[in-house]
Amino acid sequence: MRRANLWGWWVAAGAAATAGYHLLPAGGEGRDLAYNVIGLVSVLAILAGVRLHRPERPAMWYWFAAGQAASVAGDLVWNYYVYVLHEEPYPSVADVFYLAAYPLLVAGLWLLVRGRGGGLTEAGIVGVGLGLVFWVFVLHPIAADTAVTGLEQAVSTAYPAADALLLGFLARLFLARAGTASTRLLAVAAVLLLIADVGYSVVSLYSGSDDDQFAAGWLLSYVVWAAAALHPSMRVPPEPESAASRGGRVQAAVLGASALLGPVLLFVPGVGGNAVDRAAIGAGSVILFLLVLARVYGLARRVRGQAAELERIAMHDDLTGLPNRRQFEQALVAAAAHGPPWVAFVGLNGLKNINEELGRPVGDRVLTVLAGRIALAGGVAARIGGDEFAVLLSSSADAGPAAERLAATLAEPVAAGGHELLVGAGVGLAEAADPVEVLRRAEAAMHAAKETGEPYRTWTAELDERAGEHARVGAELRAALDAGQFQVVYQPIVAVPEGRIAAVEALVRWHHPQRGLVSPAQFIPVAEHTGLIVELGAWILRTACERMARWRAELGAGAPDRVSVNVSARQLARPGFSRTVADALALAGLPPECLTVEVTETAVFGGGQAVTTLHELRAAGVRIALDDFGTGHSSLGLLHTVPVDVLKVDKSFVDDVTEAGRHTVIARALIQVADGLGLTAVAEGVETAEQAEALYALGYRLLQGYYFGKPAAELPATISRRPRPEKATDLPVRA
Repeated sequence: MRRANLWGWWVAAGAAATAGYHLLPAGGEGRDLAYNVIGLVSVLAILAGVRLHRPERPAMWYWFAAGQAASVAGDLVWNYYVYVLHEEPYPSVADVFYLAAYPLLVAGLWLLVRGRGGGLTEAGIVGVGLGLVFWVFVLHPIAADTAVTGLEQAVSTAYPAADALLLGFLARLFLARAGTASTRLLAVAAVLLLIADVGYSVVSLYSGSDDDQFAAGWLLSYVVWAAAALHPSMRVPPEPESAASRGGRVQAAVLGASALLGPVLLFVPGVGGNAVDRAAIGAGSVILFLLVLARVYGLARRVRGQAAELERIAMHDDLTGLPNRRQFEQALVAAAAHGPPWVAFVGLNGLKNINEELGRPVGDRVLTVLAGRIALAGGVAARIGGDEFAVLLSSSADAGPAAERLAATLAEPVAAGGHELLVGAGVGLAEAADPVEVLRRAEAAMHAAKETGEPYRTWTAELDERAGEHARVGAELRAALDAGQFQVVYQPIVAVPEGRIAAVEALVRWHHPQRGLVSPAQFIPVAEHTGLIVELGAWILRTACERMARWRAELGAGAPDRVSVNVSARQLARPGFSRTVADALALAGLPPECLTVEVTETAVFGGGQAVTTLHELRAAGVRIALDDFGTGHSSLGLLHTVPVDVLKVDKSFVDDVTEAGRHTVIARALIQVADGLGLTAVAEGVETAEQAEALYALGYRLLQGYYFGKPAAELPATISRRPRPEKATDLPVRA
């Protein structure tokens, strides 16, 4: 506690000493002695702070101490001239020490700011802009004074020039929002020094007054510089600022104003007509232009680097380190250029039971071990889903032996969590020129191998006889649509932390008279395949719009802002779909801005009519949401071609967001992409309070999932479950 308050006591004592200095008789030895004592004690206080707090970067504090010591030495030399030699020469040896203090202080500031995100360009913009003002109003008048010698002009010019150098580093400190109390105290100390020096130069130039009126600024600079060394926060240097912190409005205003200072000076009376000033302003404007150009280039390079890093992370599975489905599909496309590729599809057995009975850490360990075995079995291996893997085989001759090796190695026990665990697996083999088709065939063969208990199974046409089942379900879908067996339910999209239902997503349910509730996973693919999804989707759209209009009429301000409706690739491919949406809105009397159309990345990946339809909807005022963002073919690329308002972050990135790993990195990167592009981000699949709090801490403000409510025909009265800000603050916040 005493150490924590030491800097505060020092500031109080230093302020009192400064006030006491001004109470002493002017021009006396006592006053000069007090001035020197304050400066010397400040130097010792900086060294004491280094010894007390043991900072990670002690070198910069030693530079600061050396700079202050040089200034104190200059005071002592000047006192020697005055009281021993009875002289007041200018310039003198004292000026050597005074001027030597500046490069020492600048060296310390350089060590402080050099690793903080590349913001020296911003500092240069501010420094050059304000440096032009220094030149016009301070440096040039001093340099043009013919009543003094050349040496006097050089020394008089050196002081404000050194201050201009400090100004650049001050700009760097102020533009960096990620600072500590110690760095802020350093900035205050440098500002006090700057004000005193500039004030002295200006007053001396225009009025010939002495420096006594600026002594308080120099003394307080001594005191506050030492206070920065005594503050406990000096132990750790400030974290590098994020890209978001460099894009604030205040910073943009400061940089813009600094860049315009050169041209503005030309309009000041008496400045534009001076040839020397015009030359200086012209050179400074060129430098400012180059610095602004460098900053724009740096920002563009940083964005490209972040995009490349995000793509790299998104191409691999964070748990196993294997390529993910996206990268595997790319490998399939490359292999298909040389002939139909062979693929082994692996599906593990019993992993869910291990997770439930022994815990997810044990299950993850099992998955990691088996992934390593799959990778060593030959070929290019990838994790396709939760417990599914695929291996791109080198040739048809290697297909059978590779499948046997896979089955054999996966049948061996796995040591995890103190247990010897057996995890079975089904292996399916298939060949096809089309990458999507070869995966489908291999997966079908894998399921057949699991059903029969064979080590592996090769795809044959007979395995596709289940397509007849699709035809039967398709016929039942037609009858169900005519009989009104479908129901639209709504899942809330909650704004946090207030817990308000900001929007709802419309979802369809099939109540079959014999089989009961049929999962959408069973009938939606069939509806897509048969084309009934177009008629079913139009009915869902009309129903959702009508229900939203009734909520607005009944609940008023308490109604959700929007309703989201999922739209399939087949619907988007029809040229008249935008007319269908407009008719549904008009029939319900619902404004277009109250509707959000959700599309998957796969639905719009091919471009064409689908993207044209989305542009038509956006022009009509309907919002566009990209669903399951991050799991499709080229998420970042779509943002260049598809009009998007909302990014719905896939549940796969939410499941493990409470744990350190790539899912958290990706979740953070996705919210930064959304914020940077001015889009709205919605995190899907939130099932626990911990996930909600972690997402809130990362910056997500719209959440959706079973934690807040399951889909239902009516809205819940309230949403009581919400992230607790007091806990969210304990989590790492977004940079």
